[in-house]
Amino acid sequence: QVQLVESGGGLVQPGGSLRLSCAASGIIFSIYDLGWYRQNPDKQRELVALFTTRGRTNYADSVKGRFTISRDNAKNTAYLQMNSLKPEDTAVYICNAKGTGLFNSGDNFWGQGTQVTVSS
Repeated sequence: QVQLVESGGGLVQPGGSLRLSCAASGIIFSIYDLGWYRQNPDKQRELVALFTTRGRTNYADSVKGRFTISRDNAKNTAYLQMNSLKPEDTAVYICNAKGTGLFNSGDNFWGQGTQVTVSS
């Protein structure tokens, strides 16, 4: 079965850093766009960072310059490096793999999420 498993979340003080990982299985990782979303306590969900199959990246304005998305297709793993964390970054961070090609355009997979709490 398809699985996306996030790890690396935790409690960190403002200004600190965390590195999240998303390990995928059951898919050919390289043919999926990879996105990191976050859901705050109010259940609002937003796209934080996107890394497409073409190697393009996009970031939400709120995290530009602080977060970096990367992927290692050989390891079927994506990462989100988060620096200069702020309390408003507190959320459940969720990994998403979305197919955009001819044969996988209907695929849209989600992980269970990992909690990130930024607090002093």
